[in-house]
Amino acid sequence: MLAHDWELWARDDQMPPAGDWTVWLVLGGRGAGKTRAGAEWVRAVATGRAPFADAPAGRIALVGETLSDVRDVMIEGVSGLLAIHPRAERPEWQPSRRRLTWPSGAVAQVFSAEDPEGLRGPQFDAAWADEVAKWRHAEATWDMLQFGLRLGARPRQVATTTPRPVPLLKRLMADARTVVSHAPTHRNAANLAPGFLETIVGRYAGTRLGRQELEGELIEDRADALWRRAAIEAARVDEVPELARIVVAVDPPATSTARADACGLVVAGLGRDGTAYVLKDASDGGLRPAEWAARAVALWRRFEADALVAEVNQGGEMVAAVIREVDAAVPVTMVRATRGKWVRAEPVAALYEQGRVRHVGCHPALEDEMCDFGPAGLSSGRSPDRMDALVWAITALMLGRSGEPKVRRV
Repeated sequence: MLAHDWELWARDDQMPPAGDWTVWLVLGGRGAGKTRAGAEWVRAVATGRAPFADAPAGRIALVGETLSDVRDVMIEGVSGLLAIHPRAERPEWQPSRRRLTWPSGAVAQVFSAEDPEGLRGPQFDAAWADEVAKWRHAEATWDMLQFGLRLGARPRQVATTTPRPVPLLKRLMADARTVVSHAPTHRNAANLAPGFLETIVGRYAGTRLGRQELEGELIEDRADALWRRAAIEAARVDEVPELARIVVAVDPPATSTARADACGLVVAGLGRDGTAYVLKDASDGGLRPAEWAARAVALWRRFEADALVAEVNQGGEMVAAVIREVDAAVPVTMVRATRGKWVRAEPVAALYEQGRVRHVGCHPALEDEMCDFGPAGLSSGRSPDRMDALVWAITALMLGRSGEPKVRRV
């Protein structure tokens, strides 16, 4: 029976959290084991196994994107309900009646998100909803399911899905009655085909698709942001062409405390084709002046850059002086912001829209800031230091002295 002892084999993210929750939302990458987590939870509530349930559930709803998805994945799949039960507990699957019946007397009925009205009438004390972010009629199906969860002392449901920025998923995540587990694909490496992670992660790691489908992250654009992820993805390249110029841009923090702004450090180059290429985001937080200066100089040397561009609003002449203490030979271009961040960033964002700026490889943290930067700044209220450094780098390479920024060579 050890092979069927889920508490022995499950990871923490596959076990239901403690507490008085109504929805357990399992966000996972492809192959992360979220189907197994959902199936094991249903098995536990159907058989009344502690600590999952105090008594066997009487009526259970199984809801998938389509009826065939429920059958092929949730019931008959390799991690589905029929596969995970020991023989003595295994429910009887009646395809013609679209239901499972356990020896305990529990009954699970099958429903499709293509037919929300099919949930009108039946009632349940538990439910498993799979791939809710893909449902065609997500809101209507979910609402009909909630009306049916009216049996037992504490009706509960588990929702398993690879995240997508759809309204239903965002509503569930914001609900105080929802607890969320997060399961990236790599945690289930032992149960995946050899070479899968190496091949797939090598291709998609850091991209929007990879972060969504492998890391299980909810990735979305801010409606009023200057940049769009789709445009950045479309312009991404894997190799660096011949470059005519390279700069390292620094947006230094005002202080070096743990809660201080990060130090923006971005390397970019200008190709002989007139296109700018973002090469490296080395931004970091909590750096003392000597530390960020040393990192900036190290990047200047590593990339054989032509200049180091440093914003001096926060530190004035001290910024250049700190860099000179590390290496007096580094050519420093001091830039001072005289207009707001949005105004400075707009011309750079326009270059992206024209396809004149490309990212070499993936820079997830930088791209997150870019796609979350609106007229009032970042959603978090923090300073967009990575984006600031990017703006200074692209401005120095492509916009020169026109308008903003004012540039002075030292």
